[in-house]
Amino acid sequence: MSADLIALDDGVRTWRAADIELQAMALAQQLTAQGTRVLATLMDNSPVWVIADRAALQAGIVHVPLPAFFAPEQIAHALGAAGVDTVLTLPPVAARWPQAPAVPCEVAGQPFTLLRLPARAVPMPPGTAKITFTSGTTGAPKGVCLTAAAMQRVADGLVAAMAPLQVQRHLCALPFAVLLENIAGLMAPLTAGATCIVLSLQDVGLTGSSSFDVARFHAAVVRHRPNSLILLPQMLRAWTGYLAQTRQRAPDSLKLVAVGGAAVGAGLVHAARSLSIPAYEGYGLSEGASVQTLNLPGRDRPGSAGAALPHARLRIAADGEIEVAGSLLAGYLGDAHAPGDWWPTGDLGHVDTDGFLHVDGRKKNLLITAFGRNVSPEWVETALRGHPAIGQAVVFGDAQPTLSAVLWPLAADADEAQLQAAVNAANAQLPDYARVQRWVRATAPFTADAGMATANGRPQRAAVLARHAQALGIPAPAVA
Repeated sequence: MSADLIALDDGVRTWRAADIELQAMALAQQLTAQGTRVLATLMDNSPVWVIADRAALQAGIVHVPLPAFFAPEQIAHALGAAGVDTVLTLPPVAARWPQAPAVPCEVAGQPFTLLRLPARAVPMPPGTAKITFTSGTTGAPKGVCLTAAAMQRVADGLVAAMAPLQVQRHLCALPFAVLLENIAGLMAPLTAGATCIVLSLQDVGLTGSSSFDVARFHAAVVRHRPNSLILLPQMLRAWTGYLAQTRQRAPDSLKLVAVGGAAVGAGLVHAARSLSIPAYEGYGLSEGASVQTLNLPGRDRPGSAGAALPHARLRIAADGEIEVAGSLLAGYLGDAHAPGDWWPTGDLGHVDTDGFLHVDGRKKNLLITAFGRNVSPEWVETALRGHPAIGQAVVFGDAQPTLSAVLWPLAADADEAQLQAAVNAANAQLPDYARVQRWVRATAPFTADAGMATANGRPQRAAVLARHAQALGIPAPAVA
């Protein structure tokens, strides 16, 4: 990034690239002087997060970004597993560790605290620059070790693919501690010389891992007029519904709204575009340093996850599993095995004759009905969520004669008839063996707070089934 370009805009002031580098150099020197080897950041989105990330890279320090929505147990696990010896956070947050020596630290004129932890050195793959913790389906996140080169390859691939769009302003709407925004929403725009609009998560409508104030989000987009955004499917669904209900349209400044993290579906993409949201689905994973494929203007197939980006290579294994290469992890924390040239993603899919990737669901979630038919629940769930009445859906049916679903409406006042109409519409798109014959309304939304989703919003299927098995009339999962 050119030193004189405006790199960041936090809504109050702007930051040139040179300002960021100078602040990062000062922090890097302080971290080096006190012997930091592994730095964790625990903070909101802000220019200081960006400065800390750059400082760690300059000093050759491993950076462990911790999402603020992680539970205390998950944070403790990550700190111990990564051998974190220093935590950069705000003074009120530092009070959670009263026994740890606290060093006052000023970053960009703001008061922060450097906590010194009694960490042990942890073996990790050579070249590890960042450790991102996947939220997974259990309380113990898994540490994915990434090199600076792998992350930069993804950023460069995005820059090359998006060059025709000439994005000048990107609004960061996801937490920086989530790899998708870190790589695609910070590294790529900054590499391209664009300005990142860096607001607090509350200012873009996010609270915790799953509370989304869509009106506040829309107001931020209207005010700052970005050219690009990255959203999770549930955020896109809520924004599309909000615009339809309030008879508004998205600002004409937008050129690309990239959507990833879970299946989107052609129905939602078309509904969003009808309201001037230029929605384009992509696919990626932490083990590949984030984005691997993306639909783009001029190379687009709604319902697919897009074509491979310049840095990525794809192939489909004999059993239908998607494998990727080109920007792989260095390894997992606590696992001495180095990855091979190709990484098995755990996702099932296929690549069509035009090179577009279609993700059919998770390999481990595959259902086998009592009639011996293989069904990916994500396939059916995407069809259900394609209806504007349904916000969330989880499908079951392993060893059962028919499929069942637990549904949460997009609008709280949606009645049973509206949900049944949505199920009927989805069933009309599906073969008989993949149709939902029985459904119940969820007792609560699928969120981490309700105990029915991971921190990044993926449903915890066993937890959802345990809570609704009796109403569905199917066996509850065994309790470990």
